[in-house]
Amino acid sequence: MLTEDEIKRYARQTLIFGEEGQEKLKNSKVFIAGAGGLGSPISVYLAVAGVGNITITDHDVVELSNLNRQILHGDADINRKKTESAKETLIALNSDINVNIISETITDENVIDLVGDSDLIIDAMDNFNTRHTLNRASNQLGIPYFHGAVTGFDGQATTIIPGKTACLNCIFPKSPPKAVFPIIGVTAGFIGVVQAIEVVKYITGEGELLENEIFLWDGLKSKVEKVKTNKRPDCEVCGQ
Repeated sequence: MLTEDEIKRYARQTLIFGEEGQEKLKNSKVFIAGAGGLGSPISVYLAVAGVGNITITDHDVVELSNLNRQILHGDADINRKKTESAKETLIALNSDINVNIISETITDENVIDLVGDSDLIIDAMDNFNTRHTLNRASNQLGIPYFHGAVTGFDGQATTIIPGKTACLNCIFPKSPPKAVFPIIGVTAGFIGVVQAIEVVKYITGEGELLENEIFLWDGLKSKVEKVKTNKRPDCEVCGQ
């Protein structure tokens, strides 16, 4: 049940999905892979929306070059673990939520243990190798996977529901080479917010999700496109 303070805090959004929807957010457990450019807006907006249990995994420390986009962190956090800085920021925004932090590298060997009993996986990574690891975990556990990626002024997002939609491997069977890519903070903010909206919609049952379609953002033209995706019967991850 919601406390009196929570009823006041979330009064504007319960006008949308009621206290029942807010209780669903409060009782949900989300796993965010990455506390960087995407993980920052995702975790901030899920925290202030009242998602009750947030787990953030990241193995890095804060560097000065992160601060143009990673709004969980500031100058005083340089050389701190990103997870520690992230927890401090999120609890300061909403002390009613639980934030669990894991300062580890996500691998094929540990991903299932890291995700634990989370209800869903949110991809806030910067490389496709780890994204494919998360995608396989999503398929194995049978929980949704919310993908996002950014470069420069461009970004993309999609929502993957095991057994229902194309998985990440269906869409991107090969990982592009890992590289340092250009990025401006507003792009990460935009795509991270799209991912956070998808998560809130999924938990509360509101609206339509980005199922079997990729949301594509061209920031230089302020243009949005949606591209349909198809589940591949021969997919090594989700194919039957």
